[in-house]
Amino acid sequence: MSRSPKTILLAAAAFTLLPLAAQAQSQAPALPDGAGKSIAEGVCTLCHQTNMITSSSGYTKDGWKELIGTMVDLSGAPNDVTTLTDYLATNFPPNTKRQPKLVSGPTEITFTEWVMPTLGQRTRDPMQAADGTIWWAGQFGNLIGHLNPKTGEKKEYYLPEMSKPHTVELDNDGVPWFTGNMNGTIGKLDPATGKTTVYKMPDPAAKDPHTIKFDKNNILWFSLQNSDMIGRLDPKTGDIKLVKTTPKSKPYGVKIAADGTPWVSCNGRPCLIKVDPQTMALTEVALQEGSTVRRLDIADDGMIWFVNSGLGRIGRYNPKTAEIKEWLSPSGPKSHPYAIAIVDGVVWYNESNQRPDALVRFDPKTETFQSWAIPSGGIYAGIARHIRGTREGNLLIHQSATNRIIQVTPKRKSASAQ
Repeated sequence: MSRSPKTILLAAAAFTLLPLAAQAQSQAPALPDGAGKSIAEGVCTLCHQTNMITSSSGYTKDGWKELIGTMVDLSGAPNDVTTLTDYLATNFPPNTKRQPKLVSGPTEITFTEWVMPTLGQRTRDPMQAADGTIWWAGQFGNLIGHLNPKTGEKKEYYLPEMSKPHTVELDNDGVPWFTGNMNGTIGKLDPATGKTTVYKMPDPAAKDPHTIKFDKNNILWFSLQNSDMIGRLDPKTGDIKLVKTTPKSKPYGVKIAADGTPWVSCNGRPCLIKVDPQTMALTEVALQEGSTVRRLDIADDGMIWFVNSGLGRIGRYNPKTAEIKEWLSPSGPKSHPYAIAIVDGVVWYNESNQRPDALVRFDPKTETFQSWAIPSGGIYAGIARHIRGTREGNLLIHQSATNRIIQVTPKRKSASAQ
């Protein structure tokens, strides 16, 4: 069997890392026996566990081939591709086990997709710059990238070893920053030179900078999920201050209120966290037992909207009255809402535990839902882990499994129809 250099390197890496992959798989679902099992275990599990296969919505042979083609280059081993896709299509055909409950409604939207160059990078967290271009993080590819949506031109910048950026964020001057989620750093990139400036966490226990957000004074606030910390970085001095949360809080999403107050969601305990921007004292807002919150956003009226991932709801917290109100997501308690954004007064989020991933629109005025399956090329695959609005009132989402950035454009009402 002839193999391309890329395939040879991939195969070598697979055999080198098989003990690690096997260790990671010790608690993951076992794949069924059959021709192709060894290829799946040797190649697919280098980047993810087998549960990503066993819990998928399943695909036809052509669908599996398209999905695999976004992850690894097996063009030099066509026989392996045939064996692998036959195996996957036979054992994991299309199914409706986690089909979302899609809700119809009057809003029309269009999806515009761009595929990022580096295979298997796990494209995520796209953000619009002031000039309308888009920055993104390729976490598994150890890169951040820049997309011109008008021309389709893309450029990728590789980061210091083992950064594995969880997100990218632009400061008030438009400079791209990233979190070194794997090596305990926060960094910024000079696009003109490709050089990075890296800030190491001052505490060795602060291992995983996660989500970052700049306030109006250009101070960077960030969460460290598994380290149970919240941090603040002053770009002018490089000074970093860290505070510990209640154990097992798993601080996740970060947003800044209009008055400069940072708010952080808890992905491990039923709480939201308010941070004093001067002293960094933490105040918890208790949620119902069983609640966990991936992300949150703050509306123009100051209301804090959040996804109750643990209970399959979306919620609204009023900081002035402390009132909390929640609504069950259309696909139910196990739908695991994940990303959320408020655009033009409307709440947008996704149901990440459904296959396909569902984009949901919630109108607070009417308390009504509408939802759509999120496409990924010719298939439906991946999870949107962050949603951000654009100045035009569109949404930027992604499908990490297929390296896609997607712009969601709601149809605008004409002036005569208003």
